[in-house]
Amino acid sequence: MFAGIYINMKLIKISFTVTLLLCCLTSVKAQQVLTLEQAIDLALKSNYDIRLAKNDAEVAANDYAYRNFAFFPTLNATAAKAWTTSAIKQELANGNKRDTAGIKNQNLNAAINLNWTLFDGLKMFATRQRVEGIKVLGELSVKTQIVNTMAAVINGYYNISQQKQQLRALSEQMSISDERVKLSDAKFQTGLAPKTDWLQAKVDFNAQKAAHLRQQTLIVQAKASLNQLMGVETASVGYDVTDSIPVNLSLAYGTMREGIDTINADIKVAEQNILISELALKERKAELFPVISFNSAYNFNRTRANAATNQFSTIFNQNRGLNYGFSATVPIFNGFNKQREIKAAKLDVAYQQLSLDNRRSQVNLSLNNAFKDYEYFKLALELEEENLGLAKENVVVALERFRQGVSTTLELKEAQQSLEESYNRLIQARYNTKLAETELLRLRGDLLR
Repeated sequence: MFAGIYINMKLIKISFTVTLLLCCLTSVKAQQVLTLEQAIDLALKSNYDIRLAKNDAEVAANDYAYRNFAFFPTLNATAAKAWTTSAIKQELANGNKRDTAGIKNQNLNAAINLNWTLFDGLKMFATRQRVEGIKVLGELSVKTQIVNTMAAVINGYYNISQQKQQLRALSEQMSISDERVKLSDAKFQTGLAPKTDWLQAKVDFNAQKAAHLRQQTLIVQAKASLNQLMGVETASVGYDVTDSIPVNLSLAYGTMREGIDTINADIKVAEQNILISELALKERKAELFPVISFNSAYNFNRTRANAATNQFSTIFNQNRGLNYGFSATVPIFNGFNKQREIKAAKLDVAYQQLSLDNRRSQVNLSLNNAFKDYEYFKLALELEEENLGLAKENVVVALERFRQGVSTTLELKEAQQSLEESYNRLIQARYNTKLAETELLRLRGDLLR
């Protein structure tokens, strides 16, 4: 009896292997395999969030390129020309009358004005440093977005892998159910079992077929989600991914925790925000000091008329000249507006400090939780691999016992359900271990290395 069971076990395993090989060969012919590296490369080039972050960084870099021009003078030129036509009617005290019409005047004004701020309480220096800080913040934000996108792509890619593994497990379940339907039908036809056994086997088989169709839909949806991360058309799902989910089982908490406060991208962004807010406070305080400027202007004015209205009228007049000097603007009172702005800047510095402390706390909590998940799922993965082997053997034995009529269809169904649950737990444990591993690497920024 046991020799027969062993032979049937071998035959079933061979049947499963052949089925999987045929599926793999068909998939290779029909679809091109997308590697994780290719998926990440596409995301780095086309992901919308990364492109938006880069655009913001380019804006900050553009401002930084002109940072030194805050120390330069401003030079403006103005010019204006006006034409007037007038008519004069006068009656003088001595009885004389004057009635003049069609008097035309032309007036031309031009000037070049220079203003050079020599001292403004060192505000211009603080402004230059703040612009530089914003540029660095833009670069950090791009790096942070790249790391987050890479983590999302890895999780999305291996989500497809785990969905494929679920599909493969369902195919195996369907093979067992199909065999169960055939045996139940044979027993019913020979009068060895009631029709209800065959009906229940058929119902279970159809339910698995429906689950198989649903799993295919989930794979298409998972590919569409990955496409969105890669910045390609959502409808383009004509590719395949690798089935396996490689997991690094050698990560240590001490290594992950070491230097996290100086490595984590989110913490570095929060620290940069503090620097920028402190420089903004310097700018507000500088506005309490006098502003000393050098001013110079060259002016030109010319007036021309076609006729004189009286003997003292000027028909042509032209003036030009250069003037220069210094000016000082001393803030005395402006409704305490500057004090209000300084207080607001101080509050912003305090807010950014709280934000940094909060970010450090969140990073440490995330690191701790991710590593606990990592440790748990590592143990669960080892246990579920053992359970799967036991569940497979249990199904083979139960199927053989059912074939020989020494067990009921309920026993075989329970064995199948145990195998299904074992597959689900194993696949989920492997995927969750990968999620925890990716989160640990994301927190340290090691995904870029």
